[in-house]
Amino acid sequence: MNTQDVIKLASQYLDNLSGHTFDILDISKPVTVDAAVNLAKVISKLSPLLGNLIEFNTVEFLNKQNEFFEFGKWQRQDPGFPDTIFVGRVQPTPGLEIKAWFPLATEITARFKDSQNHFKYDQTYVAMLAWLPEKIIYGKPRILDVCVVSGLSVALARDTHYHNPPDYLVLEPEDTTQRTANLQQTNTSGYKFQGSVEELLEAQKIVDSWGVEGKIYKPTREYQHLLRELLIRYKYRLDTNFAKMDRIVHPGIEKFKQRVYNIEVSSITVGQWNRLLSSRREDSIKKSLKDYLEIREESIDELLD
Repeated sequence: MNTQDVIKLASQYLDNLSGHTFDILDISKPVTVDAAVNLAKVISKLSPLLGNLIEFNTVEFLNKQNEFFEFGKWQRQDPGFPDTIFVGRVQPTPGLEIKAWFPLATEITARFKDSQNHFKYDQTYVAMLAWLPEKIIYGKPRILDVCVVSGLSVALARDTHYHNPPDYLVLEPEDTTQRTANLQQTNTSGYKFQGSVEELLEAQKIVDSWGVEGKIYKPTREYQHLLRELLIRYKYRLDTNFAKMDRIVHPGIEKFKQRVYNIEVSSITVGQWNRLLSSRREDSIKKSLKDYLEIREESIDELLD
């Protein structure tokens, strides 16, 4: 079994998680419509906690599969990139970066910043698991769908989407290979031009002087030197939203998003639930929660009984 075999097999098992319910937490059904509305407003705050629990349980799930036993074991890296690696006889070491996505959030907030240079063997893949409580806002967390894509393809899509010199620069980390492991930098960064119109035109002439392929992103030392000259010469700001996976226009991730939004949960699609619960139209939200989740108004006497 080689690196790609391990990743392919793990991807197949992860695909089979679609529809799987994790018995790790159970959110109680709201007892009134008002309580349901309030829960709908704050349910996304549970996403980081449940996302981490899902990631832990996913690694345990992979380690229960007999096909891996002979060759190694999936092991969490916390902190570290990727989230889990396959430690054993297979080289280069296969890895999975696991991203849990709560699709009632405004966007996929997970970021992917690692440099193209870390994927030259295509040994690390990104596994995205979309999840919701069984009944949209209550119940146990259930996996809606899974997407596994090459980490290299994500890095390429990110850099191609963002990089547009001189207006926007994607920069590789400095060479930190001589530092201890915990101090080594692996993340790229995005910078947005902040100079005047005249300075932008001047910077554009510099980029034009690089030749016909001057705007094509390269993680090489030579090309990065050209970009850093612009960064030194002109005013740029660090983009704090850089590398959000919802914005890099990766074909596989975009298809995955549409699949998830089209999944029907409690009689309407996830996309419709997303639009409804983010609309702040409380009357419509109350009606939908009553109609689709069977939540009704109860008197205080009924609750005490």
